[in-house]
Amino acid sequence: MSIIDEKSPKHCGSKQQQQNGNHHLKKIKNNFSSSKKLICTFSTFFTSILFIIILIWFLLRPTKPQFSLKDTQITQLSSGAGLLNSSLQLTLLSQNPNNKIGIYYDDFLLYATYKTQQITVQTPLPPFYQEHEEKNLLSATLIGVGVPVAPSLGYEVGRDRSSGKLVVNVKGIGRLRWKVGTWVSGSYRFVVNCVSVMDFGPVVPSGPLMSKQGSHCSTTI
Repeated sequence: MSIIDEKSPKHCGSKQQQQNGNHHLKKIKNNFSSSKKLICTFSTFFTSILFIIILIWFLLRPTKPQFSLKDTQITQLSSGAGLLNSSLQLTLLSQNPNNKIGIYYDDFLLYATYKTQQITVQTPLPPFYQEHEEKNLLSATLIGVGVPVAPSLGYEVGRDRSSGKLVVNVKGIGRLRWKVGTWVSGSYRFVVNCVSVMDFGPVVPSGPLMSKQGSHCSTTI
């Protein structure tokens, strides 16, 4: 007489559930493995692109733009009751010294200071693009009407008139972007500072009070 090994329906159902659970777990592991491979592939791709951009950046070594004042004229500079009126006309030379990198100037504001005090409002220049090793002449009129200043500034103006020389700073602030081929960088803030030492000329009704030819400027990014 042989022994019949017959499992109950309950036992068969448990075995089937275990098989289904193992299959589902295996499917989850496969999906996770595929997602992990996809993430690694994209990470490698973007890392390679970033590395190439950084490599090109360091190989080209972009040099900051250069500026100089070609001409500066002060047509008005007077103070009274703690207020100052001023008017300056200037021509600024902008140069891109890079032979493989272009420069986008998105924002560029100019203003003048005297004895560390701002004496004109900020005057915007139109945005422009500068090709490799290109030079541009930028003209601007800086005006300040009723600008509040320290009471001692009137004395400083009078003393400079007596000495025959006056020092004015023309400053610029803005944002630029570098262009290498078709790639354009993010935006960078830059600051320009031009020191102009001017001599008092003959005072005539229709001419400038004083003028100065040429002045080198410093640039920081």
